[in-house]
Amino acid sequence: MPLCLAISGLLLLLLGWKSMIKVRLLSLNGPAHRIDRQKIPTRSTSATSSPSVASSFIPYAVPKLHEEIESPLLVPETKDDNSTAPMGLQKTNPSFHLLVPATEPNPNLCKTLLSSFVLAYPPPTLINYGKKFDGDSWDKGSHTGKIRGVYDYLSNKNKVADDDTVLVIDGYDLWFQLPPVIMIKRYHQLINEANDRLRRRYGTELKKPEVADSRTEVVAKYSQSVVFGADKLCWPNAADDPACAAIPYSTLPKDIYGPLTDTDSEGFLNRPRFLNSGTVMGPVKDVRAIYEVAVRKVEEENRGTIGDQFVFAEIFGEQEYQRETQRQSTQGAGGRWYEWLSTALGTSDSPLAANQTIKNMTVAAGRRYEFGIVLDYESKMFQTMTHSANDLEFITYNDSALLPSIIEKHPHLKSTPFALPIDIQKAHGPFWYSSPGNHSLEPKNSLLLPHSDYLDDLPERIDWYDAPLATNLYSPSVPALLHINGDKSLLNDWWPSMWYHPYSRALVRRYIRSTQTRKAAQAAAAGGQTWWDMRGGRGGVWTDNAVWMSWGEVCKGTEEEVFQDGKGRWGREEGSRKVTNYFGTVIVGDEDDERDEGKGG
Repeated sequence: MPLCLAISGLLLLLLGWKSMIKVRLLSLNGPAHRIDRQKIPTRSTSATSSPSVASSFIPYAVPKLHEEIESPLLVPETKDDNSTAPMGLQKTNPSFHLLVPATEPNPNLCKTLLSSFVLAYPPPTLINYGKKFDGDSWDKGSHTGKIRGVYDYLSNKNKVADDDTVLVIDGYDLWFQLPPVIMIKRYHQLINEANDRLRRRYGTELKKPEVADSRTEVVAKYSQSVVFGADKLCWPNAADDPACAAIPYSTLPKDIYGPLTDTDSEGFLNRPRFLNSGTVMGPVKDVRAIYEVAVRKVEEENRGTIGDQFVFAEIFGEQEYQRETQRQSTQGAGGRWYEWLSTALGTSDSPLAANQTIKNMTVAAGRRYEFGIVLDYESKMFQTMTHSANDLEFITYNDSALLPSIIEKHPHLKSTPFALPIDIQKAHGPFWYSSPGNHSLEPKNSLLLPHSDYLDDLPERIDWYDAPLATNLYSPSVPALLHINGDKSLLNDWWPSMWYHPYSRALVRRYIRSTQTRKAAQAAAAGGQTWWDMRGGRGGVWTDNAVWMSWGEVCKGTEEEVFQDGKGRWGREEGSRKVTNYFGTVIVGDEDDERDEGKGG
């Protein structure tokens, strides 16, 4: 009994002391904000806000894409459709690059490409396309080659600029679900929230002025700018590696899956907190720095068999280990006592306090360990599917009849995410992105994919409320993309459930045909002022060697698995026809058409 009373007294003292710390932090950092999951928070710009230490805090400057841009190619509509663009326009907004490491085509790559087309992502650039790898490792060197290929592309100043934004995705198991304008907004929201957490945990420091007579600025000690996906299990790194043992806990509630949360050896009931390398987004300069270290680890240190998943997780683990050990080493007496007591009581939020062995890092003098990496713990941008498939349901948000079955299937749910997120409600309808603008002006007799009642039949309009959306019930969130990196059978089983699947052929045709509209001509006249990708192009891909390939060239022969509509081969649905441009390049049909017909194909 005396021991119990002593422990109870220590707990009360701890909770009281911790509350005082929180009050003190709030007084320094301004009022706390509760995040409403149905609203996108905005940073106040009022000039009348009361001065405080926080008001002089300088947030990390993340390149901000123009959120008014609705399409990577087409300019906003003008009142005068016959207007022409003024001369001498310059592109001022950062570019948005979509990089897809893929060495060869197959139906899964074409599903990824299709999802990017119909949602108007920038024209994908295929990294290492057509390249053969013949190494001795389990993957013949392709994963190491993926690191080198992306790094080389990001290092080419003729292709990218430091303040551009880049999204790198796996090519064979990923589908986009929401348009890029939502992806971009969520990226900035996630970065702002992550940097607020860092400032509260690690504090601020004074930055000396770079210009004489300038005032000293208060800046965060650390900042984030590069987002990776989050996984439920750490692999393939060893359990005592910093990649597995030194990383932060998830921002999701500690009991989100009930009393067994984070104790499931198979991972299904664990909160996502481990880096997954299949999705990464951030400023080119910062992403390139991460890939540069990864190249050094796999090439200069002769570790070419470890693969990209291992090396990026290792970089993240080293970053977090350094942050946490430096925080602990610089604490005062009160902080050290609190750290010791919370560790003894099992209430510490430091991963280094967990009852496990962590392999010590050998810190090399002058080596960089800080890379601004943060994970998408709540799957708002990237839904990593390993051990997470049971967390998701395809929900049509105008159908409340689904609610009882969802509750019955997921007994640990604390709430039901049956309200469509505000950012999706504010977006254009699903069909808009394949061809922005007024479709009454869409050409019906164009040379390129002329309109066909048989191939181009689409509902007059559907709303996001009518579209089945893969929803993480526990976050809750409707992810911008799905990374099917777990059970590969989902690549076949879930594909027909994607909202665009029943209309996929018509949407791709519409997407390609939109290059002939008046708006496209205005965009060309404007010199790409509002383009995300200055190279242009719709309905195809670029390679890292600057070669353009059309959808038909890359995805010929995949129609049955991709469209699943029984309408036949692309460009030959209504009989054989071949259309070439002025230079003799085939833009509809195939070079092999005549040979195939001769064989009876």
